[in-house]
Amino acid sequence: MEKSVSAADANRSFSRLLQGVRRGKSYIVTSHGKPVARISPIDSNDERSAAREALFKRLDEQPVQDIGKWTRDELYED
Repeated sequence: MEKSVSAADANRSFSRLLQGVRRGKSYIVTSHGKPVARISPIDSNDERSAAREALFKRLDEQPVQDIGKWTRDELYED
């Protein structure tokens, strides 16, 4: 069951909300009585979690490339 909490209350007690999330609770954040966000535990089987893990694994396996130094102008060149 999701509990409703105002944005102002969420701002004042964010640490408490995170403690609740760690225990499996979910919250709907409202602004002027309208729902604007959900704070809920991350599902470990979530598709984005799997994609994130695959990306990190790939990055860990790739060697670091030394491309030398560059100037600010080279970095922002058209």
